[in-house]
Amino acid sequence: MTGQELMARSRARRVWALIRKETWQILRDPSAIAIGVVLPIVMLILFGYGLSFDLKHLPVAVVVEHASEETSAVSAALSLSSYFRVHPVNTMAEAARLMTEHQVSAVVRFPPHFARDVARGEADLLVAVNATDANTARIAISYARGAVATWLAREIAEGRAAAGGSAIAIEGRLWFNEANESSWFLVPGLIVLIMTLIGALLTSLVIAREWERGTFEALFATPVRPVEILLSKTVPYFVMGMFGLVLAVAGSQFLFVVPLRGSLWLLVLVSSLYLLVALGMGLVISSATKSQFLANQITFLVTFLPATLLSGFIFDIRSMPWGAQIVTSIFPARYFVSSLQTLFLAGDVWPIILPNALVLAGMAALLMVMAAKATRKRID
Repeated sequence: MTGQELMARSRARRVWALIRKETWQILRDPSAIAIGVVLPIVMLILFGYGLSFDLKHLPVAVVVEHASEETSAVSAALSLSSYFRVHPVNTMAEAARLMTEHQVSAVVRFPPHFARDVARGEADLLVAVNATDANTARIAISYARGAVATWLAREIAEGRAAAGGSAIAIEGRLWFNEANESSWFLVPGLIVLIMTLIGALLTSLVIAREWERGTFEALFATPVRPVEILLSKTVPYFVMGMFGLVLAVAGSQFLFVVPLRGSLWLLVLVSSLYLLVALGMGLVISSATKSQFLANQITFLVTFLPATLLSGFIFDIRSMPWGAQIVTSIFPARYFVSSLQTLFLAGDVWPIILPNALVLAGMAALLMVMAAKATRKRID
């Protein structure tokens, strides 16, 4: 056996011993198990069931000053919709009072000659909403228009309302999210938060904890190299992160029935790249700060918050100011969220997946190099 082979075997034994040590450290640390295993499950359930952009049972005051068959039909259409909970009132003043007291969130008012106007094809309908929450207001108006449009289309088809001389029939379709469920949009993005939590937050404490406990200095007396130390810190948390991915994907399929239209192997590949990025960020921060408290705070600011607010997980990046859109390009979560939503809801769309994967791969390589340079066998 040559000298190089002996050295290679010696390095492999050292790395394996360090990996085993780090694995036992994780298994002995209840907080690591809680963050890596229990918290992803809790987040999946809370975000999946608790966070929703869908409006259900929105309280609506329906003002009918002159009752007719048409007003009854539209009111019934609103009542039968799962999106509204109808409160019939007789005057606009009463509806305004209910809106002011926050007993209703919207008002639908029929004009006095609504039945005659429907027959002429010139009917108007007032829909007023509480716009304190602008997003809720837009959704409420959209739902109300949809309910009225469905009723009006039925009236025209049965000859009870004028078609306005138009021969064009508008058919609405929902692409990629035909169930019109916000969980289909949110759950893939939730995987980003889970992997950020495991990859960045846990690893940001690893080397800093070693420095605080004084065990890192003991490694300096051994032939272990910085790269071998980083490898031993990366492998156990990479395995934990992939386990979190399995839990999240399983939850998306069995709890929320979110379709996975892309390839599973491509999902694993892109997730692995992002996990390496998150691990690299955690290791760089941990090596640079050497303090668990400081590493925790910095990691939360530069990874978890951007992954929540600036990744497209909740807010559409295209609706942000151009300056904010430029800032989002430096955060890896943006590219991972885009890839996940594409893989789950659209499929293997290579013009989106490939550029995002290349950016993540470049970031992972850069961060690992930075982590290796930040971890030096010397006491400052």
